[in-house]
Amino acid sequence: MKNTPFTQKHIALGAKMAEFAGYNMPISYSGINDEHATVRNNAGVFDVSHMGEFILKGENALDLIQRVTSNDASKLTAGKAQYSCLPNAEAGIVDDLLVYCIEENKVYMLVVNASNIEKDWSWISSHNTKNVEMHNVSDKTCLLAIQGPQATKILQPLTEIDIMNLTYYTFVKGKFAGVDNVLVSATGYTGAGGVEIYFEDKDGNAEKIWDAIFAAGTPQGLKPIGLGARDTLRLEMGFCLYGNDIDDTTSPLEAGLGWITKFTKDFTARTILEKQKAAGVTRKLVGFEMIDKGIPRHDYEIKDAEGNTIGKVTSGTQSPSLGKAIGMGYVEKSLAQPDNIIYIKVRDKLLQARIVKFPFA
Repeated sequence: MKNTPFTQKHIALGAKMAEFAGYNMPISYSGINDEHATVRNNAGVFDVSHMGEFILKGENALDLIQRVTSNDASKLTAGKAQYSCLPNAEAGIVDDLLVYCIEENKVYMLVVNASNIEKDWSWISSHNTKNVEMHNVSDKTCLLAIQGPQATKILQPLTEIDIMNLTYYTFVKGKFAGVDNVLVSATGYTGAGGVEIYFEDKDGNAEKIWDAIFAAGTPQGLKPIGLGARDTLRLEMGFCLYGNDIDDTTSPLEAGLGWITKFTKDFTARTILEKQKAAGVTRKLVGFEMIDKGIPRHDYEIKDAEGNTIGKVTSGTQSPSLGKAIGMGYVEKSLAQPDNIIYIKVRDKLLQARIVKFPFA
């Protein structure tokens, strides 16, 4: 297992540790419900340094990004980011990712899922036919996500960058906690507001920034948060998790990601996706709330009233904010309307659930 630069910090804080995407990661500290509430109501710090970062440079960098991603990166100007995905040749999803425009038409950063770093690198490299300069900086990049409604207020004294007014899907670079060249962005995976900070793991930067954040934030209730609460927070917002809700067999249109699938440019599997859009998808990712008592889990079967299998659960949990069990899953499109009643097979019982619109909370 790999460690992040903060692994010893987590262990010293008594975190429950476990393997995730090949890394030794904190799952929880004080408990998922407490950590979840901390982020929703105040602010928490996630170590997400396991994520992958690629730098693409050169006059053909944008061209390469346009060919391998579904969204239209030509819309990005310096200081802006966008959510996108990498379609495969069959219109499945290699990965979902963030595209950061560092210098318009010349320098970009792609942020990919930890479990897909090697796969994504190989996929993008295989399409790099115009000698775009590519750097995999994943192993030397630290990434902390400070999330919650009070996050920017707590962090503002640590920098002269105006992070209080950083708008959604924008970023700035500057000095943070005495460390130069820190990238601060507002993309988020919790729906609770806040920022992410990227910086190079050198000269004791990791410890310096971690300690500064907690020195400023602990008196204001800031806490370290594990991946368990990250999952419940993103699920309440209806955000997809790669490997659960989207993968190489799901198309962005089936997953409700038509909004990041732009047919104004040429990209991998565009023709297949255009046909899918014209014909209509046969299944759709939906959210549902449990009516009967029980928690839906990944791969549980979804049934109709007659007991016919109509899909599978992709993610499920007990929502700390709502006090009820929620889930996501693919069902036949004809049965995907809000308020439709479906049944989740939990052990040998069929438990009633209702389809609802995203987000849950």
